[in-house]
Amino acid sequence: MRWALVKVCLAVTTMVVLAFAVPLGLVVREMASDRAFSNAERQAATMGPTLSITTDPVQLRKAVESTQMGAARRMAVHVPAIGGGAPVDIGEGWAGARAVAETRSLGRATTARVAGGGSALLQPTALGSGDIAVIEILVPESEVSNGVTTAWLVLAGVGLALVVGSVAVADRLGARLVRPAERLADAAHQLGDGRLGARVPEDGPKELRSAAVAFNAMADQVVELLANERELAADLSHRLRTPLTVLRLNAASLGDGPAAEHTRAAVEQLEREVDTIIRTAREQRPATSQAAGSAGAGCDASEVIRDRMAFWSALAEDEGREVRLAGVDRTVRIPVARPELAAALDALLGNVFRHTPEGTPFAVDVHDAGDAVIVLVSDAGPGIADPDAALRRGNDGRRDGSTGLGLDIARRVAESTGGDVRLGRSVLGGTEVRIWIALDDRARGGGRGPGVRRGRRRRRGD
Repeated sequence: MRWALVKVCLAVTTMVVLAFAVPLGLVVREMASDRAFSNAERQAATMGPTLSITTDPVQLRKAVESTQMGAARRMAVHVPAIGGGAPVDIGEGWAGARAVAETRSLGRATTARVAGGGSALLQPTALGSGDIAVIEILVPESEVSNGVTTAWLVLAGVGLALVVGSVAVADRLGARLVRPAERLADAAHQLGDGRLGARVPEDGPKELRSAAVAFNAMADQVVELLANERELAADLSHRLRTPLTVLRLNAASLGDGPAAEHTRAAVEQLEREVDTIIRTAREQRPATSQAAGSAGAGCDASEVIRDRMAFWSALAEDEGREVRLAGVDRTVRIPVARPELAAALDALLGNVFRHTPEGTPFAVDVHDAGDAVIVLVSDAGPGIADPDAALRRGNDGRRDGSTGLGLDIARRVAESTGGDVRLGRSVLGGTEVRIWIALDDRARGGGRGPGVRRGRRRRRGD
């Protein structure tokens, strides 16, 4: 906008300068020409008294040489034949006999162009005999344009100064308008990046001050809403401690055995998750964002998958489900915290047990694709009729195609690295959930291709 304002001001000022400077320059040129010919007319008038007294060539020559123009050889006198005598021509003639005759017949002053440049003024003068003599004055081109070049240079300098001055003023005005807008845009980007303390100085033009006030009020409200949500999440999590304590005491009374051990392990895991929720709710940023942003928050995906499958294998054995693992025999590092990946796997495996009949086999695979790690959770169940509805954020299971919040948990983990979650048909015949976890920074900027773009489309549709 700043450069647009400068260009507009430059164009307008240039047009105004041209509109006034060009006509003014033409007027100056015309005035210089009038001044030169007026001076020639005055010089020609000095010969009038002499011609009214005598037409003697000797006297006329002396009179011509005594004038300024005559001394400069720029005056000529043409006297016609009087009383049968011969015509008299004093000085050089530049316009020619025809131009002299035309002036004598017209009875008024005329001008004629002279070969080699310049003009000649032909001034008729009445003689005592009643005849008409013609006084010719040479007007060089230098006198006609005397001072015109200087005037044009002065006009050009004034016009250039006006243009430069107007551009400087427009640039200052544009900066005064653009800087508050740039600060507003920068603060919006900071707020979008999670820096909740970003605010805008309330200065500049009235409209931008109003926008800054509205932005600051919106930012304050966002901070307040987030604080309220964190407190609400913390309060709800605290309320879970009482039933968890009861579960832990009941689990402790179950005695020994695989079922009792798994129950106690589940209660301990639940207590850890509740503690994580409370800590996260008290912090300024979600744990997922922090885990994605710190280099030390990664984990071994293979180790986490083996650990969680050891937990779910007991339930799978009770329901007669065949379980297959692939790719977990080697270390696969990912930039995701262990609790986050474990929560995503538990959510997806819980969906398998919840939405497929007993005895349905399932599999968990992990693949290292170089710039990304792909975690596949697939089953041989009936599949998902509407994958888009299943991926829609907030689907609580009451609509067709819902898988509860499990896919949303997995999606947040993937998108924290720049990846996404995809649904498809597995080789087992049922549903395949593909968690794409990006490993390089290019994926964070949208360079991963269709996977990242598709994940962003889903987020806008939440």
